[in-house]
Amino acid sequence: MRRILRDLKILIFTNLWIVPVLAGLVGALFYFAAPPPPMHVRMATGAVGGGYHAFGERLQAELEQQGFDLELVESAGSEDNLARLGKGEVELALVQSGQELTLSDEARAKLSGLGVMYREPLWLFTSKKAKFQQLSDLMKMRLAIGSANSGTQAVTAALFAANRIEPADYPKRWQQLGGSPAADALIDGKLDAAFFIGPAENPLIQRLAAEPTLRLVSLRRTEAYLARLPYLSSLSVGEGMLDMAHNTPERDIVTLGPVATLVAGEEFHPSLTPLILEAAKTVLKNGSLLDPAGSYPAKPPLSLNILSEAEYYYDKGLPILQRYLPFRIASLADRYIILAIPLLVLLFPLFKAVGPIYQWRIRARIYRWYKHLREIDQLLYKGKLPGDLDAEIARLERLEDELARVEVPLSYSSELYQLHMHLRYMIERLHALQQRTTAGQQVG
Repeated sequence: MRRILRDLKILIFTNLWIVPVLAGLVGALFYFAAPPPPMHVRMATGAVGGGYHAFGERLQAELEQQGFDLELVESAGSEDNLARLGKGEVELALVQSGQELTLSDEARAKLSGLGVMYREPLWLFTSKKAKFQQLSDLMKMRLAIGSANSGTQAVTAALFAANRIEPADYPKRWQQLGGSPAADALIDGKLDAAFFIGPAENPLIQRLAAEPTLRLVSLRRTEAYLARLPYLSSLSVGEGMLDMAHNTPERDIVTLGPVATLVAGEEFHPSLTPLILEAAKTVLKNGSLLDPAGSYPAKPPLSLNILSEAEYYYDKGLPILQRYLPFRIASLADRYIILAIPLLVLLFPLFKAVGPIYQWRIRARIYRWYKHLREIDQLLYKGKLPGDLDAEIARLERLEDELARVEVPLSYSSELYQLHMHLRYMIERLHALQQRTTAGQQVG
C-alpha cells in the first residue's frame, strides 16, 4: 500500500503542470458562459379588475411556486403596454392581437410573441328596447365604443371602418367610455348599447349577462369581417352560455374577437420562455366557458416574430432537463453543458499527454545520472582521467549512495537497477585502472 501511495504521489507531482491549465480552462468556461437568467420579470397587464390583470395574478401565483418573481405593472391597456415594451420599462406584456400592426416595422421587429393566452370576445350589449340587426343600426343609438386608446375602441373602430364608418362620421351621442363606467351607464339607461372585450368569466361581463334589462346580440357577417381583419377570430356562443339562470344569450350567437397575446421585449431573457409558457399552460389547463381545456397557450400571430425557445416548446414541449429538474438548475446545466463540450475537446489531448510526459519525467530522473558515467567513459577513451583516481572513485560512490535514495514507480525499477549495475561497472573499471597504474609505478 505504501508503494502504491508513493507511486501515486510521484504521478501527481509529475503532472502538477496540468492544474493551472485546467484552472484556466474552467475559468474561461465560466467567464464566457452567458450569465444565468434572472428570476424576476416585469409584466404590463392592464387596469386592476380587467381580464389582463386577473390573468396576470394567476400567472404570478403559479410562477411564485417555482421561486420566480413576476411583477405586475398596471397600465391603460394594449397600446400602453406596447409603449412600455418599446421603452424597456417592462420585459413582458399582454397585448390584444392587431395592436402590434399599429407599430412601425422597425419597432415591431424588436418584439417577440411568446404565445396566445386566450381569446377575447367582443360583446355588444343593448337594451331590450333597442333594435339591432347590423352595425349601421348603432348610428341612431347612444353607444359606448370603449375608452380612449383602449383595445375595445381599437376593435370597434376597425369594425366600423370595414363598414366605411370613419371617426369623423361618429355621431355625437357616441361616447369614449368602457369598463365599469360604460356598464353602469348602460344599466342605468343612459346608454342604448355598449361594446366590451373580455373573457366570458370576467365579473363585468357576468354582471351584464345577469342584467334582465339587457340583451347580448350577435354581430353577424363574421366571415366578411374576418376576410378584412385577419387578426380577429370568430366565436360561437351557445344559448345560455354566459348565464343559464337568465338565459344569456337568449339564442345562439356569433361574435368576433382578438386574442390576448403575451409579447416579449428586447430585454426579455429567452431562457425564461419555457418557464413562463409552462406556468401559463398550468393556469389555463382547465380552459374556460369558450376555450376548451388544453387549447392554450398557442403559437402567437404571424405578425410577430417568435422566439426559437417558444418554437421548441410548442413543437416538443419542455427542454429535457427542465422536465426533471427545477428551472434554475436545469437552465444552468443547459448552458454549461453546451460550453463544456469544447472544454472537453481541449482537455482530451492534454490528458492524453499525461502518460508520455510522466514517462519522460520518470526516465529523466534516471537518465540524468548517465551524464556522469558518459563523461568518465569519454575521459577513459581519450586517456585524460585526472591523476587522482581515488577522488573520482569516491565521487562515483557518493553518486551511488544518492541513487539509492531515488524513488521511482515499480514499473521503472528495472531501469533504475540497470543504472546501479552500470554505475558499479564504472567504479570497478576505475578500480582496475587504479590497480594497473599502481602496479606499473611499482615496476618502474
